[in-house]
Amino acid sequence: MDRRSIFTLTLLFFALTLLATAGCIATSDTTQPAQQETRQLPVISFDETPIQYADVNDVTLAYQEFGSGEPLLLIEGFGATMGGWNETFISILASEYHVYIYDHRGMGQSSAYTTPPSIYQFSDDAAALMTVLGYDSMHVYGVSMGSTTSQQLTIDHPEKVRKLILDSSTYSIRIPETKTLLGLIESTAIDPATPEGVRQEAEANLAWNGSFGGLSGIEKDVMLLVGTDDVLTPDAVSVEIAGEIDGSWLVRFKGIPHAGFHYAPVEYGESVLFFLAMDEFHQI
Repeated sequence: MDRRSIFTLTLLFFALTLLATAGCIATSDTTQPAQQETRQLPVISFDETPIQYADVNDVTLAYQEFGSGEPLLLIEGFGATMGGWNETFISILASEYHVYIYDHRGMGQSSAYTTPPSIYQFSDDAAALMTVLGYDSMHVYGVSMGSTTSQQLTIDHPEKVRKLILDSSTYSIRIPETKTLLGLIESTAIDPATPEGVRQEAEANLAWNGSFGGLSGIEKDVMLLVGTDDVLTPDAVSVEIAGEIDGSWLVRFKGIPHAGFHYAPVEYGESVLFFLAMDEFHQI
C-alpha cells in the first residue's frame, strides 16, 4: 500500500474518520454542518487586545496573544498583517492554546529595516521570536507565504517546531501550478503604488529558491489544509507536498478558495484543534 491512505470524506464525518486514519487525504464538503462538542470560546477582539513588541534580530516585531495552553504561532501570508486573521478562527484556537500572531518585519506595526528581506530572514525571525517570548519551541500554523516561511522554519530550525500546519501551500512560486500567483507577485514588486513593505515581501518571494529539496527531511507531525477552489496555490501542489513529507495529513475543503480559514473558520479551527490534540499517528 502507498504510504498515504486516500479517503473522500464529508465534513459531517470528518472528525470521526480522522481519528481512525493517518497520512490521509480528506476532502471535506463545507456545505454540511460539522458535528462537534459545544466549546466555550473566548471573546476575541483584535482592536481591544494590546499590541506588544519584541526585539528580534535587527527589528522590532509587533505581536498579540490570546488564550492559554501550549504555544501556537500563526504566520501570516503575503501582504497581510496580524489584523487579517479571522477572529472566529482565532477564538477557536485560543480556546485550547496560547495563540500568538505578529506582523512580519516592515509590515503593520513592526519596524522597518534597511536590508532587503528574504524568506530565510522571515524564518529566522519566527525562530527568534519564539525565544524572545520564552519558548524553546511552538506549534506553528502558516498560511500562504506564511506556509512558505513555516516550511523554511522547519527545515532551518527543526528544533523550534512541535507540530506544523501548512495552509494554502506551495514549495515554489515558479512551478506551472502557481502561474497566477507568480504573476501577482511580479506585478506587485514593480508597482510604485504598492507600500514598500509589500513590495519587499514580493521581492523576497521572487528570490526564494523553494523548499522542495528539504521536504522529505521534515520529521514532524504535519497537516496540510487547502481549498479545492484555490487558484493561487492549487490543491494539487499540497498533494505533492504531502507526498514528500512522510506520514503527513492533507485535508482538502471542497469549494473553498485561498486562505480558507476566512471562509470556513469553524471547520478550519476545529480541524486544527483535532490535529494538535492527537498524541501520535498510526499508519494503516
